[in-house]
Amino acid sequence: MDKRFHKRSIFLLLYIVFALLPIYWMINMSFKTNEEIVSSFAFFPRHFTWANYHTIFTDPAWYSGYINSLVYVVINTVISLTVALPAAYAFSRYSFLGDKHVFFWLLTNRMTPPAVFLLPFFQLYTTVGLMDTHLGVALAHLLFNVPLAVWILEGFMSGIPREIDETAYIDGYSFPRFFLTIFLPLIKAGVGVAAFFCFMFSWVELLLARTLTSVNAKPIVAIMTRTVSAAGMDWATLAAAGVLTIVPGAIVIWFVRHYIAKGFAMGRV
Repeated sequence: MDKRFHKRSIFLLLYIVFALLPIYWMINMSFKTNEEIVSSFAFFPRHFTWANYHTIFTDPAWYSGYINSLVYVVINTVISLTVALPAAYAFSRYSFLGDKHVFFWLLTNRMTPPAVFLLPFFQLYTTVGLMDTHLGVALAHLLFNVPLAVWILEGFMSGIPREIDETAYIDGYSFPRFFLTIFLPLIKAGVGVAAFFCFMFSWVELLLARTLTSVNAKPIVAIMTRTVSAAGMDWATLAAAGVLTIVPGAIVIWFVRHYIAKGFAMGRV
């Protein structure tokens, strides 16, 4: 028993080191200069510098990318949950003609590569004037986030007994009042999990966000691809930008960590 536990501990430790090593190396590179990065191999910066972070926080071309990403990601997450909550409730509580087929069709949208929808979105947005707008990117990401949110929320809602709904109706609750004051608090773990996955997909998605924007709504993931110049790759600034892109996701994970654990326990994550 002790030997088996010892082997598991060693394996877990090696896995943690393997998983965290790329993150540490990116942080390490962010405090170096380009000359030091390409000329030597060191676990710690020899000439520690904040210049890379100073560039990002003072150059509008860089920090505007973070602002643009946060704006359309928040819009997308809010709209996704607003649309997915009633849809998931319908799939969870009612049976209607073609319900299983519609549910499967939603999931197929999530499985489809974003490149398939690239040209239709580009032509549609050019026609209606949504190109290079935060709302345009947020609406494009709905195609993938709404099915995921519906699938997650439907699983949590199906775990709530229907007797709660019937009791609320007998007590005279209207549906909006029942849903907001009774039902929604019961599935707050599912809402947290769905919000986390919607946020993360929209935050890291590159193809649609890069193609549907040019200047005013260009996200940070697209700006990071512009670090190539005639002088070569700006590795140091790119590493600093990469470190800063982890921060929003880490903050979201911190706030929904308990909900994600419940989602794993319920088998829906």
